Amino acid sequence: MNGLVVVDKPPGWTSHDVVGRMRRLAGTRKVGHAGTLDPMATGVLVLGVGRATRLLGHLQLADKEYLATIRLGVSTVTDDAEGETTGTHDASGLGESAIRDAVAALTGDIEQVPSSVSAVKIDGVRSYARVRSGEDVQIPARQVTVSTFDVQDVRHEGAVVDLDVRVVCTSGTYVRALARDVGDALGVGGHLTMLRRTRVGGFALDVARTLDEHAEELTVLDIASAARSCFPAVDLDEGAARDVGFGRTLAERELPFVGPVALFAPDGAFLALYEQSGADARPVAVFV
Repeated sequence: MNGLVVVDKPPGWTSHDVVGRMRRLAGTRKVGHAGTLDPMATGVLVLGVGRATRLLGHLQLADKEYLATIRLGVSTVTDDAEGETTGTHDASGLGESAIRDAVAALTGDIEQVPSSVSAVKIDGVRSYARVRSGEDVQIPARQVTVSTFDVQDVRHEGAVVDLDVRVVCTSGTYVRALARDVGDALGVGGHLTMLRRTRVGGFALDVARTLDEHAEELTVLDIASAARSCFPAVDLDEGAARDVGFGRTLAERELPFVGPVALFAPDGAFLALYEQSGADARPVAVFV
C-alpha cells in the first residue's frame, strides 16, 4: 500500500495520534503526516503510507487554508484556548475599522514569531518541550506569507470581541500567532478559540474523510495519482525512463517547470522527483 490518505482530523487528537490509528488501519508502521495540526484544531491532515511517505517533505511547501475564530481581550500562554490565561483587557470599545486595519497589517509578507509552545526546534529540541521544562524560550522571527486574512464576522460579547476569519498562508505560518499579534496590535491581547484547516495544497475538505469513515473503507490515493496531483508531471520515453530508474542525471535536459517535477515512465509508472540544475535535470527522490 503506497499512497496518500486525506483525513479530517477530529478535535482533541494530536497528529501523532492520527498516524498511530492509520498505522493500524493500513497494517504498516510506515505512515507519516505532512504538516502538524494542534490537538484543538480540526480539518485536513495529509498522510503518506508506504513509499509515499517520501513525498511528504516536498508537500509541506504547499499553501494552506484555514477558518478560525480569534477572541480579542484575553491572552493565553499558548496563544490558543488550551493554555492558561495570562491577561485580560476590556475589548468592548474596539471598532470594526480598527480591527480590520490590524488584520490588514498582518497580510502579505510578514515577520512572525512562532508561539513559544510550538513545534519549532531550538538546538534540536522542540520549543514546547523547553517551555515545559521551565526554560524561558525566545524564538527568532521568520518570514511567512499570509496571502489572505479576511474578517468574515465581528461579534461583541461583553468585554471580549470574537472574530471569524479566513486565512490562506504558506507552510510554517502559525494562525494562533496571528491571533496573538492582532490582539497585541490593538492593545487588548488575543488568542485562538477555533481552528479548522480547510485545504492543504490541492487537498480540501471535500476529499477528506474521518477516521471512522477510513475504518469502514480505507481510501488511498495511489502514489502515481498523488504525484500527478501534487507536482507538475513529465512523461518520459523508454531511454530517459531507464536512466531515471537508476537515479542518473539527465544531461542537457530542460524541465518545463521550476521546483520538483514528477517523472513518469511510458506505462504511467511514477519514477522520481527531479529538479533543474543548470543545464541538467537531477534527482530529488527516486521511487523505483
